Amino acid sequence: MLQIHKPQPRPDAPASTSEAESLAQLYASILGFLRRRLSIIAFALGCFVILAVVYIKLTPPTFAGHAVLIMDSHKTQFFQQQQPLGDLPIDSPTVDTQIEILNSENIALSVVKRLHLDQDPEFIYPSSGVIGGILGFLKNLNPFRGSDGVTASAVSDDSWHSRTAMGTVLGHLAVKRIGFTYAISIDYQSLNPDRAAQVANAVADAYFDDVLEAKYETTRRAAGWLQDRLKELREQSQTADRAVVDFKTKHNIVNVDNNGRLLNEQQIGELNTALVQARAQTAEAQARLQRVQQILASDDPDPASSAAATVTDTLHNEVITRLRQQYLELGAKEADWTARYGRNHLAVVNLRNQRHEIRLSILDELRRIAETYKSEFEIAKARQDSVQKSLDDIVAKSQTMNEAQVTLHNLDSSSQSYRSLYDNFLQKYMESVQQQSFPITEARLITQATPPLGKSGPKSTQILILAALVGLTFGLGIGLLREIADRVFRTTAQIHERLHAECIALLPLIKGEIKSVSRERPKRAETAAVPRVIARKQDLFWIMADSPFSRFAESIRSIKVAADLNRGTKLNNVVAITSSLPNEGKSTIAMALAQHVALGGGKAVLVDCDLRNPSLTRKLAPRATKGFLEVIWGKLPLSEVLWKDPATNLAFVPTVVRGRLADSSNILSSDQTQKLFEKLRAAYDYIIVDLSPLAPVVDVRAMTHLVDSFVFVVEWGRTNIEIAEHVLSGAPGVYENLLGVVLNKVNMKVFARYESSRESYYYNRHFARYGYTD
Repeated sequence: MLQIHKPQPRPDAPASTSEAESLAQLYASILGFLRRRLSIIAFALGCFVILAVVYIKLTPPTFAGHAVLIMDSHKTQFFQQQQPLGDLPIDSPTVDTQIEILNSENIALSVVKRLHLDQDPEFIYPSSGVIGGILGFLKNLNPFRGSDGVTASAVSDDSWHSRTAMGTVLGHLAVKRIGFTYAISIDYQSLNPDRAAQVANAVADAYFDDVLEAKYETTRRAAGWLQDRLKELREQSQTADRAVVDFKTKHNIVNVDNNGRLLNEQQIGELNTALVQARAQTAEAQARLQRVQQILASDDPDPASSAAATVTDTLHNEVITRLRQQYLELGAKEADWTARYGRNHLAVVNLRNQRHEIRLSILDELRRIAETYKSEFEIAKARQDSVQKSLDDIVAKSQTMNEAQVTLHNLDSSSQSYRSLYDNFLQKYMESVQQQSFPITEARLITQATPPLGKSGPKSTQILILAALVGLTFGLGIGLLREIADRVFRTTAQIHERLHAECIALLPLIKGEIKSVSRERPKRAETAAVPRVIARKQDLFWIMADSPFSRFAESIRSIKVAADLNRGTKLNNVVAITSSLPNEGKSTIAMALAQHVALGGGKAVLVDCDLRNPSLTRKLAPRATKGFLEVIWGKLPLSEVLWKDPATNLAFVPTVVRGRLADSSNILSSDQTQKLFEKLRAAYDYIIVDLSPLAPVVDVRAMTHLVDSFVFVVEWGRTNIEIAEHVLSGAPGVYENLLGVVLNKVNMKVFARYESSRESYYYNRHFARYGYTD
């Protein structure tokens, strides 16, 4: 297989070189994307710019009245000492609240009444530009409906005019905070510059009046409301205090200290301590009893070990200590006498019997101790149960007491809340009575609106820039979406990266008729009388003979060169042409490659092995009645089915299929097919095989043992990348013997937008100097 390796960067290359290469690749990728999607981007940009120009031309000019008021946070010494009700410290939320007040319907309605805007046609029938005209037309579709959705029959004409004018004021009014200051700008857009200034000043005046009126009403209502509320809170506080005292008396709740600790809580703590001590004593007595019972229940034949096991439990028992000492002394004497007189001596036997009696005595003493421990354990257990019972009784009573205490806490909390509220309201009432209510406003006008000298909108430059940016962004987005959705082969780099194979040829897309330069092509009348002569037409199948200097012909030569170079590594007589799907041009390439070999003087035979769809046979030998299958079945020899082209001496083995073949893969993998190819190898230099596509059928995989090299055809801009990867991964025999991939039907003009300048260098217009024709 022809291997082409790109130069790899040196291991010792500096990091700056790698970064420069990465930046260059990124730059090339961006430029390639812009070249490919330039038409979409330009179209979107142009559309948005045209829409912006139309909007600017059709929208009438507007004028903005500008006024500025400030929220003054500094007060005089007099007003610092007495702050009327409703006065709040000025901060950012307060300024935002005042902005909402300025944008309210109350302010707008006050401006309408003050300036009689309900009689001005500009405010009753607003139509600002194209968008306003469209909205006005939609609203006027129903002549019985007002601007706020209320039918004209439901309200009077004056009310409808007032609300329409109010909506116009709010729609053209812009109130915003200036930076992070306490200054608020009031801007109003109008078709009349004088009216714009009047409305802006009227909004500020209406705001001042609204604030003063609100503070006056707040102060007036606060005094009466506080007086009534104080009386109610006094009664509620007294009732809550009496409820606390009555509840304590009824449930016999007694506090043991000033911290609110109850008597039952103290008793529970003491009983808990006693219960812990009783449980410890019970556990200790139970452990001693279990230890002694374990020793008595053990079946240890060695009494010495049993006695030793009881040392810890019987350390202060004088009887066991004395018996154990005697037992050990007799054991030592028995061992000494046994050594002197023998084991069966009468004295030794007597000593052994004495030790046995001592052991029995020790066991009796242990049983007595066990009974003692058992009694102590039962006493401790009884004490624990008694303490536990007392604790349970106290806890049961405490639960009832706790429920009552929860109610008591709620009553006490309610009493304190009422008392605190009463004190606070009393203080507020005293301050309100002592202070003289004098409503003031913290805002003042620092810039009065005057008629503007120039228009404020539409802002042509900003609109055009914004439209250009939106159009550019929209075009880039659409182009990027199309780039992502383009899952077909476009470049040779995709073939290297996705298929891990070499692209050995780029075949351009041929449109229209082929320009013939050959003068030796036989005429149809002369070839018609010759039997089994390949039918010739002026089409793409004969481009190698008709247009030898075309870009297509040069690409076919590159396939031949790759096959010749591959002969240096292995036998390469049989070259099969296949693709992933039908109609990708494999048959045309097979014919062109075989024709090129024949034109060069080589002995070439073209075999149509696409048993399911023999398109080559229909094109080259439409009148054939016998062919490949008859030779395989042994009905005819090879010489009687061969078709030839007299001009090039190209041989062709057609395939005549009279019905659908279900066992085509078995035919291609049969021994008869192998014998046929052995004959062809002996007679021809190149056997070019046109196979079926890989995806629909399995015929190609059935012939992998007969083919030396495979050429995989990929149609530019049509073959799906995932499908090509799938079919090649499912045919390892094809992939291992893959000569290379041919990118077919390439639109060379569009191809230059996808390839980098280095990769498209060999396909540009400068090669016309060497005789290339398209």
